[in-house]
Amino acid sequence: MTVHLPTTPSRQVGSGRRRLAGVAIVTSLMATLTLFVTTTASAAPTFKMPVPCGQTWVANNDNSSAHVGKELDFNRGATAEADRGDTVVATAAGTVKTAKNQGTVNGYGNLVTIDHGGGYVSYYAHLETMAVVSGQTVLQGQPIGSVGNSSYRSITPHLHFEIRLGTNYPSNIRAFPGYNYTKGGSQSLKSTNCATQQDPAALCGSGYVVNDTARLGSVGAVVLTYNKAAKNNCAVTLKFGNLGSKTATSVYITPHGQAKKSDSGSFFEYAGPVRTNSPTCIKWGGAIGGSSYNSPSEHC
Repeated sequence: MTVHLPTTPSRQVGSGRRRLAGVAIVTSLMATLTLFVTTTASAAPTFKMPVPCGQTWVANNDNSSAHVGKELDFNRGATAEADRGDTVVATAAGTVKTAKNQGTVNGYGNLVTIDHGGGYVSYYAHLETMAVVSGQTVLQGQPIGSVGNSSYRSITPHLHFEIRLGTNYPSNIRAFPGYNYTKGGSQSLKSTNCATQQDPAALCGSGYVVNDTARLGSVGAVVLTYNKAAKNNCAVTLKFGNLGSKTATSVYITPHGQAKKSDSGSFFEYAGPVRTNSPTCIKWGGAIGGSSYNSPSEHC
């Protein structure tokens, strides 16, 4: 999978409507604009719990001999096994660095890491499943996997979570806001990770997985997904900010030898999804305001 940067800017303006998901989206995503601006990269993102909105989980920093810093283990069920398969979400917006089983390199098992800019990276370990791929752009609150006990070691199901700043491990593990490290022990925390973010694969439908991502600077991304069984591509252009206002947004796919299929207009959250049957090469892309991406013929 390739992560693209925007090329020649263009502006496509149209008309259309998208349902506004709510005021909470506006508040939670304003930080995303700052996240990807290099002049403010040193500022920490607003980290939220890595579990869905409203859920109460027990966080623990000191019950594992594997902990060397300010890591947290999360459980919430009556038993650890009851947590298996529960949804894990992104603590903040960013780009997936890792989505891979670690084998015997470490005890993380299925590991997802997300780069949030400014040197901040979050870790989600022991996952049962991984719902993202390396290079994919994710938004705060977007599902990225599920709780499990994957590891070459014998462990019970739980989410092992870290926030790191820099590379000097383990002193680079940073405190999670809301957990009282001086108190230690088990603490119940309620998730306020309440952004109703859009998952591009879910927008496209069952059977689609992310295949490629083109970042549109700080304003959003064009995401290409693929349904292998149906040989269908689907693309969505996601906005990262100004979700309370309609913005000129577009997305398209042009399969080899076929007409372009597109969606463009003034939208609150996203353009698309655009689906095409694509047995051979395609061109794809999209735009938000003056930031655009147009691919070469690829994914043959």
